[in-house]
Order: sequence, then structure tokens, then C-alpha cells
Amino acid sequence: MTPKVRVRFAPSPTGPLHIGGVRTALFNYLFAKKHNGDFILRIEDTDQTRYVEGAEEYIIEALNWLNIPTDEGPVAGGEHGPYRQSERKDLYRKYADQLIESGNAYYAFDTAEALDAQRKEHESNGKTFIYNWHNRLKLDNSLALSEAETKARLDAGQDYVIRFKSPQDETLPLTDIVRGNMKIDTNVLDDKVLFKSDGMPTYHLANIVDDHLMQISHVIRGEEWLPSLALHVLLYRALGWEAPQFAHLPLLMKPVGKGKLSKRDGDKMGFPVFPLQWKTADGDIFSGYREDGYLPEAVVNMLAFLGWNPGTEQEIFSLEALVETFELGRVNKAGAKFDPEKTKWFQNHYLQQMDEGVLTAQFNKFLENKGMRPTVNVSVVVPLLKERATFISDLWEQGSFFFEAPKSYDEKAAKKAFKEETPQILNKVVGLLHGTEDFTASNISENVKGWITTNEIGFGKVMMPLRLALVGEMKGPDVFEIISILGKEESVRRIEAAVGYMK
Repeated sequence: MTPKVRVRFAPSPTGPLHIGGVRTALFNYLFAKKHNGDFILRIEDTDQTRYVEGAEEYIIEALNWLNIPTDEGPVAGGEHGPYRQSERKDLYRKYADQLIESGNAYYAFDTAEALDAQRKEHESNGKTFIYNWHNRLKLDNSLALSEAETKARLDAGQDYVIRFKSPQDETLPLTDIVRGNMKIDTNVLDDKVLFKSDGMPTYHLANIVDDHLMQISHVIRGEEWLPSLALHVLLYRALGWEAPQFAHLPLLMKPVGKGKLSKRDGDKMGFPVFPLQWKTADGDIFSGYREDGYLPEAVVNMLAFLGWNPGTEQEIFSLEALVETFELGRVNKAGAKFDPEKTKWFQNHYLQQMDEGVLTAQFNKFLENKGMRPTVNVSVVVPLLKERATFISDLWEQGSFFFEAPKSYDEKAAKKAFKEETPQILNKVVGLLHGTEDFTASNISENVKGWITTNEIGFGKVMMPLRLALVGEMKGPDVFEIISILGKEESVRRIEAAVGYMK
């Protein structure tokens, strides 16, 4: 029987969740759901010196906003908890001891000063200091000391770390779902620290123990963890456990130039690199996709295409469709270039597809936040504006004139539209509006256009100044739609204000 698919997303609460981390969470979620498996959130907070208040809550809120909830985790609970490493610290010691007993790890008493001196000596000879098979018997550890001396030091409470004893002269085969088969010469591996005398494990030991105890079947993580793969596979072997399958996702690259997409790139280049806005303790504010007006569906669709493709021309995928289509085998090895314009393209698509009732409700909330109390029917305004909108805020940019009268007139347009005869023409339009009983756009249009045609007036002489009087600029939907929505009283008031401006 094939074991159940169980994957985990294991961020450290050291600040806001970078969009690359969100992509890792998404790919884990898609893989789990594709195979009817479990998606687990584990908070890796063993390094308490880097812990940032509010970061864990941020991570959970971001995943919920994107509609990729966890099956198990600090909030969801589950039978494999606790799901914060700081609450699991009593678990790790016995596995560190087991590695020592089996000869796969050893106590090292080297001081930071002694190791620094070793590094400097190696550098002066043009070499790199690596703590492993070639020098460990010359350093201050239990491999070089007698059993009695090691015990005496431990009994005396001397500071130590527990290091993994990397094997010598072995070619280690490694398999990765994304990158295929690889081999590594174990002689190049250093003896990583697994446990510290303060009772806390390092990432490497805690990660392996937690993945085993939580029955993780597949470890899907960023490419930056690829150099740790050999150590992790060796740790599984040393503990007598079956290793999960590994898949290392490609890096997210800057939109322009070279290098990895960093936390600072977004604000430099004008796009978010965080799912939600983040405020630092120093008062710095980093923008987030949610606060910038992006829809979660657009962000998810965009992230899915960063390093993965379905093998077809299709680009629009709902979360459900992504679950159905997603395959780790179609994840690319090469870094994925981030494209802010493509994100806007996805956003535009999903905004156009939104239910107009939902869109209207969201726009009403936007207006409320601006302190506006609309006197027009917003549900009639939204369909007229949405075609040119990518964000909810664009509805305001496109149609603010529906909610507040022009305070000024576009200078260039006014010079062209406001002529000597214009006040007389606009006054005539006011008379026509007063005389229109059924105040629909088609009726108003028929009356005004009929008068223009009968009197053989150029359409531009009427329509340009009329739009400018109502809007303040040469933009917006059909003029007669605008008049119908504004209503007779407000339309007349605006036209008369423009006439007054020309006098």
C-alpha cells in the first residue's frame, strides 16, 4: 500500500513571508490536494534570536487570504503536534544521543576563538577551512579525546556541540523529483553541527526528526536547500529511517538584471514581494498584494507559473484546476523570472470575471473608506467602468466624477472645447434636460442629438463641452449614460457651473 502523501510548509517566523515562500507553500498545497494528501504548516522557530513578533500570525493570515489553508498546524491542530519547533525541543536530544551511540555523531568542544584561528590560518595559505574527516582527529572533540576525558568535560559542564560525522570516501547517490539523479563525493561535506549545549537542535536535526515524526512523504522546498540534501539523506540513513522524496523548486529571479528576487526589490521597482502589507518595529512599511488591491485568485495563478507550466497554452487556472493539473515533474530547474506586468494581466482577467454584485460591494467599501456617501446607484456605475479597470481603485480613477463634481477643468481640453458660443449651447442643453420626463440615457440622447441635427450644429461643439462640464476631463463612458446616472438636478448643476466658469 502506497503511504499517504503528506507535505509540509515550514517557514521561520523571522519577518514577513516572501512571495517565494508563498510559492513554495502553494506548490506543496497543490501536490497534496492532487494526491488527496495532507498539507501541514510547521513553524521552525528554534532560532529564538531571530524571532519576530507577529510573523507567525502573518504567515497563517497570508495562507488563509490565498485560500490555501492547512490541514494541520499551530491553529488547525492535528495528531502530529505540537507544530512549533520551540514546543518540541524536548524531542530532539534523544536523537542526537542516538547518533552519538551509533558512531554517526560526536561531541566537539572547540571554542569559537579556536575555530576562528583555524579559519585564518587556512585563509593565509589560500585554503578554506572545513571541519571534517581530514582534520577532525586533530581538533578538540570526542573522536580525538579518550572516553574518560570526554566524560570528564561533559560532567564539568564544558560547552560543546554535537557534530555529524560525515562519511569518508563515499559516492552518495541523490534523487530529486525536479533535478533528477545526482552524485556527491562525501569527502567534500563538512561535519555540520546538529545540537548545541544550550539544549537546542540546529535546523538540520530538528528538520529531519520533525519530518520523520510527522510522516512527511515528500519534502518540496526552495533551491537554497539543495546543498543540505546530502546531509539530510545521510541523517535519515544514520537514524535508520526511510527518507522522503525531495523536490527543490527553482529560485525566483529579479524582473530585470541578474540575481534572486529580494525583499527590497519590490519597493525599488514598484511592485509587492509580500502577500500582505508588513510594518516593521522601526515603522518601515512594505507593500502587500492584498493591500495593493490584487485578488487572491490572481496572485495564486501568477505564482503557479513561476517555475511550472502545464505543457499547454492555457494560462488561466482556478485553484481547483491547478490542483487537477499540477505535476512536480513539470517544474523547471532554471530560475523563474518574476514579471510584475504579467501579475497585472492576471489581476485584470480576474477582476473582469468577478460577479458584479461582489465587485459593487467591494467598490462601495472602497468609497466608504474614502469618506464618500454616493448619491448615485453604484451598481449601475460599476458595469460602465469595469472594462478599463485592473484594480478596484481603478474604478475610482475612471469614475470619481460620478461621486464628486469637477473642481476644475482640464486646461488643454477647456481651451479646445469652451468657445464663445459654448455658454449659449450648454444653456440650451439645460433646457432640453428640464424638458425630458423619462430620464433614461436613450431618451436624453434622442432629445439632445435630435436638437443638434435639427439645428445643424457640429456634434463636437456640444458633446465636448458637455462632457467637460460633467466630468472635468475628456474621459468616461457615454455622456448620456453619465447624465442619466447623475440625475437631472446634479447634471444641470454641473453644466451651469461650467457656464459660470466661462463667463
